[in-house]
Amino acid sequence: MALPIMPISPISIPGIVQPGNRTAAAPTQVDGPSFGSVLTDQLDRVNAAQTKADDLALKAATGDLQSIQDYTIASTEAQLLTQLTVQVRNRAVEAFNDIMRMQI
Repeated sequence: MALPIMPISPISIPGIVQPGNRTAAAPTQVDGPSFGSVLTDQLDRVNAAQTKADDLALKAATGDLQSIQDYTIASTEAQLLTQLTVQVRNRAVEAFNDIMRMQI
């Protein structure tokens, strides 16, 4: 007894680009500042914090600083902002490498 042959039909999942179809969904526009402008603003903030900490360190070394706590706070803030910036960079590089490893 032979089994009947049934036709095979392709499975279609909404939102998935099929191999023959190279068109992808258009990027959506989001209100607000772009990633690049936010990144630039934050890098400027890190630079300003580093400059402030350096100025206060110079004042502390010359004896012109009234309160050492100001330097300690500025130095810690600059350190934390620098660590955050390094972590964001590491995540961005990791995401880029993941994208580059994707097979099309």
